[in-house]
Amino acid sequence: MFWKKRFLKPWRKRKIFCWETVLLCGMLFEKEGKHLKFFEKYVSNTTAGSGNQTFFTMEEGEIRTGRVFYKIFAGGKYNYSLLFSNITDSTFADGTKSRKNMLCEPWQIHSARIGKCKTFPKDKPISNITVSDYSDGDILVEEFAEITFDGKEKKTVNPGEFFSSDPVEIEFEKGEYLCLEMTFSGTMIPYHEESILPIYVKKGQAWEYSKLMPVAGMVGCDRSVKKRIAFWGDSITQGIGTEYNSYDHWNARLSEALGEECAYWNLGIGFARSCDAASGGAWFFKAKENDIVVICFGVNDILNKQDCTDEVKEGLLRLIEDLHNRGVKVVIQTVPPFDYVDEKIQIWENINTYIREVLAEKADAFFDNTVVLSDKNEPWKAPYGGHPGAEGCKLWAEAFYPVLKKVIEE
Repeated sequence: MFWKKRFLKPWRKRKIFCWETVLLCGMLFEKEGKHLKFFEKYVSNTTAGSGNQTFFTMEEGEIRTGRVFYKIFAGGKYNYSLLFSNITDSTFADGTKSRKNMLCEPWQIHSARIGKCKTFPKDKPISNITVSDYSDGDILVEEFAEITFDGKEKKTVNPGEFFSSDPVEIEFEKGEYLCLEMTFSGTMIPYHEESILPIYVKKGQAWEYSKLMPVAGMVGCDRSVKKRIAFWGDSITQGIGTEYNSYDHWNARLSEALGEECAYWNLGIGFARSCDAASGGAWFFKAKENDIVVICFGVNDILNKQDCTDEVKEGLLRLIEDLHNRGVKVVIQTVPPFDYVDEKIQIWENINTYIREVLAEKADAFFDNTVVLSDKNEPWKAPYGGHPGAEGCKLWAEAFYPVLKKVIEE
């Protein structure tokens, strides 16, 4: 197979050359295949953050079963298909463990199914919730439907592969939870370390809170919508700063305000940088499948590099141009405040000046989130938190609403 001949040595060493990976991603996305048909038919039906942040390891021969829960945005009976990939979307932490566009090793899906959960208790942290298929737990998962991949229960996932599950018709009410249960094995598996979703792994007969399982890149359904909107950014966009499983993050609130005539895909990932997004890799190939993309990057670039001013400017400009070249409308935001210190303050101000004066004219719309999020006297400081909590996200969504509403209606 092609990937074995060209990529066997690099992924064994876990050091992947970006351009080789991008080439493979391009082949996977541009050829006639199921993944392209996926985007023609399915749209996101949750505002939960998604994506592959890094990877975890398991012992050879170990088999694990996990469950992850997604809150459904729009109720109704639809065909559901889940999108997955076997490549990291962005750089994790300082990049020593994993970087953007890194191919993970082959792993296996032994079985998978989708169940329904009516609600989650609000008086317990998700780490203390008991999960059950019967009536003795805090949450009850029922009405499971087996899912397959190209008609087969089992699947071997190859390095860099994008794939989706076969459609299953399920009816959800708005606010119910889709439970993905998967039994899997492998020595290097992508996952989301900073996920704020309820995720559990089976230990004996009990379910224990753990993030160590692969998650869907999109919970897709065949709902008809006016526009497909993606929110593309870092942990602030993902929702870190709000309570786990609260769906209080700014774009979740904004999506609720805008209503069900559109579909919303949260592509935020913790530690992500603008250069990750601008690399043209797996993450970009998901973003470009939307009608409107809202961009909010820059915090991690500023915090993790000595002087990233030119790199961020060039990266954001490239994102706008590349998305426009694919017919996607772009809404650009300023870099949010984050209690910057010393020379980081000047870098933040320089980048935001460029966004306001240059990129705002090149994008289809512009929103200055610092008007809402910044301290009035020291604008680089974040009174609602560098990762805004529920209060800051509420104000952000309310102020942003008329800007995005106008773009949708144009």
